[in-house]
Amino acid sequence: MASQPFPNLFSPIQVGHVTIKNRILSTGHDTSMPTDGTVNEKLIAYHKARIEGGCGLIVMQVAGVHESARYTSHILMATTDACIPGYRKVAELAHAHGTRIFGQIFHPGREIMESQDGSLPVAYAPSAVPNERFHVMPQPLSQRLIDEIVAGYAGAAERLKRAGMDGCEIVASHGYLPSQFLNPRLNLREDKYGGSFENRLRFLREVIGAVRAKVGRDFVVGLRISGEDLDHDGQTAPEALEALMALDAEGELDYYNVIAGSSASMKGAVHIVPPMIVQTGYVAPFAATVKAKVKKPVFVAGRINQPQIAEQILVSGQADMCGMTRAQICDPQMANKAQAGKLDDIRACIGCNQACIGHFHLGYSISCIQHPETGRELQYDSQRRQPAAKKRKVMIVGGGPGGMKTAAVAAERGHDVTLYEASERLGGQALLAQLLPGRAEFGGIVTNLTRELERAGAKVVKRTRVDRALVEREKPDVVVIATGAEPYLPEIEGAAESGHVVNAWQVLKGEVNVGSSVVVADWRCDWIGMGLAEKLARDGCKVRLCVDGLHAGQRLPLYVRDSWNGILHKLGIEVTNYARLYGVDGDTVYFQHATSAEPIVFEGIDTVVTALGHRRVAGLDDELIGWKGEVHMVGDCATPRTAEEAVLDGLKVGSAI
Repeated sequence: MASQPFPNLFSPIQVGHVTIKNRILSTGHDTSMPTDGTVNEKLIAYHKARIEGGCGLIVMQVAGVHESARYTSHILMATTDACIPGYRKVAELAHAHGTRIFGQIFHPGREIMESQDGSLPVAYAPSAVPNERFHVMPQPLSQRLIDEIVAGYAGAAERLKRAGMDGCEIVASHGYLPSQFLNPRLNLREDKYGGSFENRLRFLREVIGAVRAKVGRDFVVGLRISGEDLDHDGQTAPEALEALMALDAEGELDYYNVIAGSSASMKGAVHIVPPMIVQTGYVAPFAATVKAKVKKPVFVAGRINQPQIAEQILVSGQADMCGMTRAQICDPQMANKAQAGKLDDIRACIGCNQACIGHFHLGYSISCIQHPETGRELQYDSQRRQPAAKKRKVMIVGGGPGGMKTAAVAAERGHDVTLYEASERLGGQALLAQLLPGRAEFGGIVTNLTRELERAGAKVVKRTRVDRALVEREKPDVVVIATGAEPYLPEIEGAAESGHVVNAWQVLKGEVNVGSSVVVADWRCDWIGMGLAEKLARDGCKVRLCVDGLHAGQRLPLYVRDSWNGILHKLGIEVTNYARLYGVDGDTVYFQHATSAEPIVFEGIDTVVTALGHRRVAGLDDELIGWKGEVHMVGDCATPRTAEEAVLDGLKVGSAI
């Protein structure tokens, strides 16, 4: 029998009174799934996938401890006994599979990101210090409200215990209320809660004491804290460490869960869900510092997307448990596969943030562009695909993400599937996306979907262009067209006569020489324009990015957008918003302001690089008019969108055939 490849990751750990079967943690993360403040069937199904996938410990998303804690319109609330039945269902499910489950208890303080009804709520904080990200000016907390909130933490913890949960986690991370009390730049109080370190720690001590008094010693109580807010006026690493050492000496807490970042600023918030440009496992060094100073177990999270990374953190003694949240959003079976040594079968998270935190920020249930079954567990069960009622011969035309997903799902359900790709490589536009600066990890979607194809038994034929004649020779029952898109170039005045106008694909493929002075015309407002601007600036060009939208990256997940805008600024790239490409004349480029209609003129330009969207490639659709078989279209050939929609289309069609 082969030895366990990850002996540390799959060793049990004792936390408080409970034993956790392995060191894999799903950290508390909002899912946008609750609709009335309670744990519903959709949320239970979501956690069930990770419970069945072998996760050792799940910490459920934040639950408000007081009415003033409603920071989004879909927060869980633990302020009344109405929360208990839902928590009980998920706890029973976890225990049936040997998984431990905690709940987060939470108050955001001034970090209110959403209205409940369209009107702005009153936010509360230790002092009237505004935040940068949400532009909230809070009201200082009165003693009466402090007492209510402290009691609220205790009441919430007691309800979780009555529901059969194994523990609770007090959220003092990311600039939320306990952190606001700890931070001397945010806590300007002159009463017993402000000033000295002891006074600033008082609120958190009162919360911990009240919780422990309610739940006793047979219920785990932990603390989540940011080691560093990475914010201009955020909590620093020495301040966080001082608080942890003081609390550890008192012995009331059972573990410490360390992370980085703050909700309060755009710079700090990036670290709530760090994108692929952030180094994997980057919070582990701070966890090691904490571990050297405290007696209780230390958990860590932050871009730990592979079991190899987690094992190394554990082997090196930097932490006792690893948060692998997006790793399990992307592959709920990650733990089981790692334990079985099936590393090639793990669908690795690529840190794109598009459908997980990206959906959350748009108010939708979280999902994954690689695994759209996530968040849709009540509709699609990736572990128990519905077998096809009748085996059919299926021809997939196009080997981009949409075609690959369709082929994998259809083959897994029992169909005879052959995927045809005109080029030498599978992957479609993902092969170009991975060439953008800081986006190399995006190529992982091709690796992962290729493996899904192999496991499902779909056949692949490359360097073959499909036309009606081939369809008629092969006689499939079903044709799925997934032929993608190509760059869209509208008529640009003067381009044919004198302007050097090229498209993004030509630049990424190295087919053109753009010169030393470039304008990027960005209609898409996504990663293509920003990525091209960064690439060309790093290549030594003077770059102007002209965005036909509100700002660069308007359509990107916030943390990707914000971090990337910082990079562009450091590189000295000039960004012009509300700029619609109009025409070129020699080395002069003309834009039109999208609202004033006034001209925006740039002179001395060698090349205009266009990121003006795509147009569908669907000639086969027309060729098959009158063909008697079943035809479907997925991805950009239906209409140009993103990899997320292509893979989701593939899931839907592959499940329906």
